[in-house]
Amino acid sequence: MNTGVEQALLSKLRTLSPQQVSEVEDFVEFLAAKARKRAALDRLLAIAPALETAGVVPMGEEEIAAEVKSGRMERRTREKAKGSSADRS
Repeated sequence: MNTGVEQALLSKLRTLSPQQVSEVEDFVEFLAAKARKRAALDRLLAIAPALETAGVVPMGEEEIAAEVKSGRMERRTREKAKGSSADRS
């Protein structure tokens, strides 16, 4: 990021109330998550031709939904494990 832009943003942030700063943080997190999702989709789309060439059968909607559900459950399990280990520290 350009130093001038960074300084201008910091100056503007200093004028905001704590609630507004919280909203800015939420929005920045939203943008970061959106960028991560887009990057993941781009990586997936990049390998699609290779999968097709290899003869991999595309997944159906139900299979995709099951994989997403499984991935979310794994992530929650990891987050809970992290939280409980942090509680013990």
